[in-house]
Amino acid sequence: MEGGGLPQGFEATPNNLEPFWMPFTWNRRFKEQPKLITGADGMHYTTHDGREVLDGTAGLWCVNAGHNRRRIVEAVQQQVAQLDYAPTFQLGHPLTFQLANQLVQMAPQGAFDHVFFANSGSEAVDSALKIAMAYHRARGQGERRRFIGRERGYHGVGFGGISVGGITNNRRMFAELPGTDHMRHTFDLKEQAYSRGQPDWGAHLADDLERMCALHGAETIAGVIVEPVAGSTGVLLPPKGYLQRLREICDKHGILLIFDEVITGFGRLGSGFAAEYFGVTPDIITLAKGITNGVVPMGAVMVREGIYDSVMAGAERGGGTIEFFHGYTYTGHPLACAAGLATLEIYKEEELFQRAARLAPVWEDALHNLKGTRHIKDLRNLGLIAGIELESRPDAPGQRGYDAFTRAWEKGLLIRVTGDIIALSPPLILDEGHIDRIFQTLKETLEETD
Repeated sequence: MEGGGLPQGFEATPNNLEPFWMPFTWNRRFKEQPKLITGADGMHYTTHDGREVLDGTAGLWCVNAGHNRRRIVEAVQQQVAQLDYAPTFQLGHPLTFQLANQLVQMAPQGAFDHVFFANSGSEAVDSALKIAMAYHRARGQGERRRFIGRERGYHGVGFGGISVGGITNNRRMFAELPGTDHMRHTFDLKEQAYSRGQPDWGAHLADDLERMCALHGAETIAGVIVEPVAGSTGVLLPPKGYLQRLREICDKHGILLIFDEVITGFGRLGSGFAAEYFGVTPDIITLAKGITNGVVPMGAVMVREGIYDSVMAGAERGGGTIEFFHGYTYTGHPLACAAGLATLEIYKEEELFQRAARLAPVWEDALHNLKGTRHIKDLRNLGLIAGIELESRPDAPGQRGYDAFTRAWEKGLLIRVTGDIIALSPPLILDEGHIDRIFQTLKETLEETD
């Protein structure tokens, strides 16, 4: 059915930037000096004035297979022409089941058997927290309602996510949910500076979970949630043995271990999931971003064998019908599922995870060749992720990072900054020429930045 046309006065080119309240943005500065993107293909964005910008961040950690992939575009186009929307409350459509099966098949250790779909990483985290509580309640342990996160952790912007997250600015303005606490983070500049890959020092930091158990009572804790690699707070890597120790402590106390793999999932470390890379199997994994290559919003929660069955059995004993009172209007949206299935095919056929693993040593060497460059005080990396920590300006923390972001953009490179830390996470289709250009441009950027 055709609509009645565009509203009177509508223009395809914006002539007023003011109405859009931009997320995680210095709105006042942006609207004085806008950076507008009008196209994308492969490794590059195109700006409104026709410049090409090399994407050093895979959008926001999500465009792992590169931009404008024909297979994904056509899958979405065909799907919207066949089935544009279908609810998944008491109904279903084939693609949700197909995608869930594909994810279960690629899950680490073959240990996961069910998938719950959401629309973002934030929703996936909140869903995972609810699943953990439902699991314990179904097993007669309803007193397990507490969650332990980690300082400098990021788990999205829902109230559950900011409560278990550990980013001050994300929490300062808002109320937090009760029943959360935080282990200390894993980063120590003195002990870990310029580590190549996982730091040798710091496995003992996992024992802070034992302190949480002693403080609150292990029997009250439903789950522990961590990012295997913390991305949004500046690429904080898990020390060798740290994640293994967390797994041991969770097993000891009957606590579910949740890996937030919204960033690390789908090849970022050179394997399907960080759980696979580190050889540590959590009980729940949250996913988003690379699941659809960023084309259509989607999140997901994968659960280990036994969790779904426990929730089903609990409802059966209670005589209930709906087992889990949670979901979203757009859970398993047909367009997102079509994009997800096409994305997984590209990952497999082009062996992009293996490509990332092969390029990781080249990436590491190029990054650490920046040592000694102006303003740099630390470099850290794993897979195709890099963090470049800069000395902060006295009385102006974050300003040097923002200026580097702006100067790099002007030089044709998109980077991400969090405070005075530059984070890099390029599409997995990059080659050595792209790597050389990224780090050469960064070197020039920092040398020219005050």
